[in-house]
Amino acid sequence: MSTALPAFFTAFALVFVAELPDKTTVATLVLTTRYRASAVWTGVTAAFAIQTLVAVVFGSALTLLPGRLVSVAAGVMFGIGAAILLRSGFRSADDSEADAMRAGPPRVPFLRAATASFGVLFAAEWGDASQLATAGLAARYAEPLAVGLGAFTAVACVTALAIGVGTKLRHRIRPHLLQRAAGVVFAGLAAYALGSALLG
Repeated sequence: MSTALPAFFTAFALVFVAELPDKTTVATLVLTTRYRASAVWTGVTAAFAIQTLVAVVFGSALTLLPGRLVSVAAGVMFGIGAAILLRSGFRSADDSEADAMRAGPPRVPFLRAATASFGVLFAAEWGDASQLATAGLAARYAEPLAVGLGAFTAVACVTALAIGVGTKLRHRIRPHLLQRAAGVVFAGLAAYALGSALLG
């Protein structure tokens, strides 16, 4: 009996649940306040496609990476992200600037916005729980295509949800408030990652 279908749905369910409350959603929300949704979608899904391919190709080998090293690297990235977001969020802006920002993302060229979105997610997702889960499932089921498709479909769905929510929030609240909230979340993730590295 083929294990392709169970592999697909297991990968989809695990990755979807892991990514929904993850930093991926927060990062995508913030990117959507800065760039057009289509550019964010293109960049983020391209990053995830490569991450998923790497996880499937290397299989369970990714789980052998030193956990402490991954935690330190993630903590540093989150810390930098938190500093950038909080700096932008607390920068003084008059009401006219805030209203202009609420009206929509600036007219950044599509390729530039997609590349920026790709870079943010590509850097942040290395060693992520969903990537390690994808690698483990690929090794367990020996169905790399089914696992890869399931994992990619899950992150694509999460990305679409985050972009939809981000677009709605952009018209309801001031972007700098969202950036402040995201900065606090990233700072918490940085503290958690570095704490895990020190205590692990």
